[in-house]
Amino acid sequence: MADSTSKSELRNTWESAAPGWAKWEHVFATSLSGATDALIDMAGIRPGMRVLDLACGAGSQSIQAAMRVGAGGKVVASDISGTMLENVRRNAARAGLQNIETLERAADELDKTQAPFDAAICRLGLMLVPSPRATLEAVRHALKPGARFAALVFTTPGKNPFMAQPMTILLRHAGKSPPAPGQPGVFALGGEGVLEGLMTDSGLGDVKTQVVRAQLALPSASDAVQLMQEAAGAYRAVVADLDDGARLRAWNDVYQCLKQFEIGDGFRTELELIIGSGAKPR
Repeated sequence: MADSTSKSELRNTWESAAPGWAKWEHVFATSLSGATDALIDMAGIRPGMRVLDLACGAGSQSIQAAMRVGAGGKVVASDISGTMLENVRRNAARAGLQNIETLERAADELDKTQAPFDAAICRLGLMLVPSPRATLEAVRHALKPGARFAALVFTTPGKNPFMAQPMTILLRHAGKSPPAPGQPGVFALGGEGVLEGLMTDSGLGDVKTQVVRAQLALPSASDAVQLMQEAAGAYRAVVADLDDGARLRAWNDVYQCLKQFEIGDGFRTELELIIGSGAKPR
């Protein structure tokens, strides 16, 4: 029951964030384009492959993968939120792509009747699922022998002040504690050796990691706060139970914090992420 309840809450979190995620998807697509290329590379994705994109969100990385596999390949974009998947279909149509299909599933509930995949990716989703290990085991079963899975996650709070400091502020206003070790969270898999160990323990082999960086550029700190308020499901969820006044005070403190990243005529900050990649044993 607890597991089904947590998945229901997760689905509600991302359903409510889906319109905002779609609105800001162009920012994520631009900021993370290079990191996504590295993610696709580490998954070994090539033309003609059938690829799984897990926890795909609005799917800008699905589109990058679909362009990599070409007309002879296919990307299955999977997410727990049906509204997110509507955005994927719209974005794919806008891009003129016909090699993306969608699958509404929790990350650890992949349909075992699906044909096995040549590769799989997950961008900024694995650290937020209720059980990363169960998810990785499901992915391993969904892959062909020798096929690779690659995941992109944030590293540590100290290397990501734009992500860490607002979360600390929101948790304080909500009277909540940071996630305990092993619990879902923005930085749950970013510590040294954590992602690599998780992949190895989940039965993946030839595990490799690579640290990558991304630049986030917005017009102002006000835009940055609006992005978090509208699109960042994990942040929205922290203050979801506060009344309107308390929630407004929390976000105003976040705005005051983020003004530190306003430089010259805009808002600039750097994100540090790590890619982990492993192969299903042959």
